[in-house]
Amino acid sequence: MYPKYILTSVLSLAMLSNLAFAQKVSQPDLGAKKASIISVGKLKFKDLNKNNKLDAYEDWRLPVEARIKNLVAQMTLEEKVGFMLISTTRLSGDYSFQQNAPKAEIGNGFNEEDLVQTVNMFTRKPLQIPNMASAGTTKGVNQFHLRHFILRANTSPKILAEWSNNLQEICEASRLGIPAIIASNPRNHVTTDAAIGLSVGSTAFSKWPGELGLAAMRDFKLTREFAQIAAKEWSAVGLRKGYMYMADLATEPRWMRVEGTFGENADLTYEMIKNIVIGFQGNKLGKESVAMTTKHFPGGGPQMGGQDSHFDYGKFAHYPGGMFEYHVKPFKAAIEAGTASIMPYYSAPKGKEFEEVGFSFNKAIVNDLLKGKLGYQGIINSDTGPIDMMPWGVENLSINERYQKALNAGVDIFSGAADPALLLETVRKGMVTEERINQSVAKLLKEKFDLGLFENPYVDVENAVKTVGSAEFQKKADLALRKSIVLLRNEQKTLPIKAATKVYFETYYDKGQGKSPITVNKPTVEGLEFVDKKEDADVVLLWLIPTSGGLFNNSYKEIDIRLSANRINVQHVNELINSKPTVVAINYSNPWVIEEIDFAKASVIATFGTTQDALLDVVRGAFNPTGKMPFTTPKNMQVVIDNKSDVPGFMEGEGYGLFKFGEGISY
Repeated sequence: MYPKYILTSVLSLAMLSNLAFAQKVSQPDLGAKKASIISVGKLKFKDLNKNNKLDAYEDWRLPVEARIKNLVAQMTLEEKVGFMLISTTRLSGDYSFQQNAPKAEIGNGFNEEDLVQTVNMFTRKPLQIPNMASAGTTKGVNQFHLRHFILRANTSPKILAEWSNNLQEICEASRLGIPAIIASNPRNHVTTDAAIGLSVGSTAFSKWPGELGLAAMRDFKLTREFAQIAAKEWSAVGLRKGYMYMADLATEPRWMRVEGTFGENADLTYEMIKNIVIGFQGNKLGKESVAMTTKHFPGGGPQMGGQDSHFDYGKFAHYPGGMFEYHVKPFKAAIEAGTASIMPYYSAPKGKEFEEVGFSFNKAIVNDLLKGKLGYQGIINSDTGPIDMMPWGVENLSINERYQKALNAGVDIFSGAADPALLLETVRKGMVTEERINQSVAKLLKEKFDLGLFENPYVDVENAVKTVGSAEFQKKADLALRKSIVLLRNEQKTLPIKAATKVYFETYYDKGQGKSPITVNKPTVEGLEFVDKKEDADVVLLWLIPTSGGLFNNSYKEIDIRLSANRINVQHVNELINSKPTVVAINYSNPWVIEEIDFAKASVIATFGTTQDALLDVVRGAFNPTGKMPFTTPKNMQVVIDNKSDVPGFMEGEGYGLFKFGEGISY
């Protein structure tokens, strides 16, 4: 045994720490297709930079911080800058930009019983979602040094897994062998707006309620199970980063992104975000985790007039009720749960308290509040396109100056760009130091090291096919689909529908494609007989699916959330209600104003993205409804116009709400 002072003179404290760390780790599984394997005794390592020796960043025994320091020192400025972009990429069999995906390609296909709308992105104006069409994935990796990708493809688990492996093989063959991380928007929810950037829509993955429906369950244990199941499915195909979930509060009922929130209540959203982040990531990032990107800081809900900041006419968020801190609260849950990334929104805050520039450029919001006051140390990920498409408040700055301002505010990675030339130019002009770039690169590398991607980024294709959408997972999801349904009114005692009842079951969903919005459903359900005409029925079951046409079909005009303004023929609805005892189920993707229909004469159910089978189980009493409203529905359009956008409906006053937050009855 050497004296302590001799040891200290030979080994630095850092090396001692590294050796102590090394004694606690065991050989990980390595996945290598282009890198050779280096053996050190019985241990094996990947020679990622192909120099036939073990570099510190390749040594999985070392602390992550030591590996990062070594790798950053080996990266060129060009490689570092490319590492700070995340762009949409494409693949063969990618149907993300098409109207529909063939059922054979995505496994369980677009189920006609689900509430799904996929809008052709090329019809959306003025927004243009950037993609890598001009570069291609291989060029992006090898010439632009990109290692972060957003995959929006709605295709089979087999194609997803094979594509992920092909991408990682290209990355492994590069100079330093740095693996890629693949992000996606939500893939597990029934939704009416599956627009690019919001949701992938109906996929081969297990099918769960929409986010509002998860909140309506009021079951945090099942919420965490959802996230754990989804994480297994995602990681099985190589998706290791989620561009989700929204901690925004639905306090402005006209906002076209309410469907992706967990409702209007900060305390409920706090619990939802906490359980979802922990469910996807675990208590810390590891080789089974999917890293979360919680959005959109400091809360995208209080938009002026409900207009969205994807558009110039919706660029401002405001706080007429003085409830800015209320909107920040759910993000505290994400920080406490260890969310890997936080995404600021495009919006600029209207008022004197903050500089009126988009949140990604807003130093007081990102650096002072999020990083300083709230202590967040993770990745700051811009939303897609604030530099060149939605530069609210900094329109007069050059692209170089916008990058400079965003980096000074604290942004680490820029979404929506594929070519790093202008960011590189910003650094070379001395507008941003390389040390500042290194800070962001270190954060981004840490995520990859923590996820185990440097050791093995590859997936088992056969396992992906077996895992995604498995019957075991869907059984849990089916329970959630039922628990998400809310019974609001049943004074006529029409529900549950008794056995031997003749039912006329109509779904009213106008997709705006020139087809009839009416579908007469005749499912096979034990004890009930479904008929072709209301005249032959004892009870009418009417499922209304209002839709504005989606966020990117929006235009600058006052937003009307009455049913008649959202593709529902109110006269037709009232004729049905007045013809027979009626159950009206309304799918709420916004807090619709329903004053135009004779709802007092009907039993009323709220759905938030569910399936026909789940709805039928509730209406026939096979499942006793337990759901609670995740937001307050306004009594009429006047209270909507008069509402304070940052104030939740349950705090707007006694005359505001019709169906109130937390409302819901059982049989």
